[in-house]
Amino acid sequence: MLAIIKSCSLQGADAYLVNVEVDVAKGLPAFDIVGLPDTAVRESRERVRTAIRNSGFDFPYERITVNLAPADVKKEGANFDLAIAAGILLATGQLNEARTGKPGLTMNDSALLGELSLDGSLRRVNGVLPMSRILPEQGVANLILPQVNAAEGALLGRTAVWGIDSLSRFVQWWRGQIELEPCRVDVAELFRRSASRAQGLDMADVKGQQLAKRALEIAAAGRHNLLMLGSPGSGKTMLARRLPGILPELTLAESLEITRIYSICGLLPEGQPLITERPFRAPHHTSSAQSVIGGGRTPRPGEVSLAHNGVLFLDELPEFNRAVRESLRQPLEDKVVTVSRVQGRMDFDAAFQLIAAMNPCPCGFLGDPVKPCTCTPYQISRYLGRVSGPLLDRIDLQVNVQRVEFADLNNDTKAESSAEIKARVVAARQIQLRRFAAESAPGQEQRIFANADMNRAQLEKYCRLQPAAENILAKAFARLNLSARAHDRLLKVARTIADLAGSELIEAAHIAEAVQYRGLEKFAEYK
Repeated sequence: MLAIIKSCSLQGADAYLVNVEVDVAKGLPAFDIVGLPDTAVRESRERVRTAIRNSGFDFPYERITVNLAPADVKKEGANFDLAIAAGILLATGQLNEARTGKPGLTMNDSALLGELSLDGSLRRVNGVLPMSRILPEQGVANLILPQVNAAEGALLGRTAVWGIDSLSRFVQWWRGQIELEPCRVDVAELFRRSASRAQGLDMADVKGQQLAKRALEIAAAGRHNLLMLGSPGSGKTMLARRLPGILPELTLAESLEITRIYSICGLLPEGQPLITERPFRAPHHTSSAQSVIGGGRTPRPGEVSLAHNGVLFLDELPEFNRAVRESLRQPLEDKVVTVSRVQGRMDFDAAFQLIAAMNPCPCGFLGDPVKPCTCTPYQISRYLGRVSGPLLDRIDLQVNVQRVEFADLNNDTKAESSAEIKARVVAARQIQLRRFAAESAPGQEQRIFANADMNRAQLEKYCRLQPAAENILAKAFARLNLSARAHDRLLKVARTIADLAGSELIEAAHIAEAVQYRGLEKFAEYK
């Protein structure tokens, strides 16, 4: 007898529907799985066989053939176990096509996901959110999956989600012997719980460093990339880790985008079906290009995608592998990482904000007012040259972080808190949201949210300069030998500074402040 059960799988960041076709026929006992299964899928034969027996059901000693359609796409993971087991039980008459007592609930309009343990219990699977997104489009109204994944599957509220903890309980429910309620999630409550337990690092704890704090505020307000240059112990890492505390709260759409990526990678925290805080990713400088950018034999999102709608912090930027540094250039511009393989092309979202830190030289004390530098000009040139010009062009703000003086450390005056700075950042972002709302066609989703995302046409439209400001920009362009890209990014920073000041026009003071955040030009003689 033939049984067809619907399930899902992932290809990159996208999900697609899989028909699990199970045929049980007379012949020599065999259990074959076809349809380009990987090792984990092939091993499901032993998991399914043992789980069915240990759950108290009959496993047929006949020829079993399982086909995973479409057969020309490679299938990965253990999420087909429940569907294969249900197909065998359906094909052998141990289950009915429709749920007893609920004629509207059938195998034909349901999708089954779950990895089986040998005792028949169901384990967590990855990628439930992108899978649940495609089901309504495929005419699937019900999703049956492990209990631990139920809240994640119910986030969108577009399908009826049933959480099951074991194969035996699934059969009892399907036979009408027990009743279960579909899972429902209160998304607003998830955000409220996140806000109540949030205890981020506070800017009030940072002594001195007014210039660096101001640069972080501008970076947060316009979603600009920032490079901090300074001697060891000056506070670069401490400042960077406080940036998420002054960023605007996530919207539901942003949360779902981040959750989708974390779900694919299996990184959702236990008991937290939705990511409600902006990510802060800080990979070590020994990380490979594939782990940072994404890819691999089976392409998976990298750190730049895990930092989507959040912050990617690269400490000791010159120490990263050259392939990592140069690979950042494309996602910084396009906000997406494209990985091409023989089986197809996969796109991973990567709209991250880059915050980087580095020393000015190998010993770290070039330009330090107290400790002299011991490096030769050649060593300094070689060290600074690791950060290429094209990459620097994509970093909007470059600020020198000076060592903290004793007077600042001994000062008992309380500095501005993250909450106070965040209020100004949110006000500036609201100005930008209203400004760019007109850029989206009626009925279309808004795609530009911050000044850093402006294109050339929008620069000309929204970055109008007063004559004095235009004169300062022309002198800075000539003196600093700026490229066209650096010129545009300077304008974007000036636009953000004007927004923080509540000014419609970019004035001379705004463009002058933007110019001073080109801190690496101080060391141009060594490059």
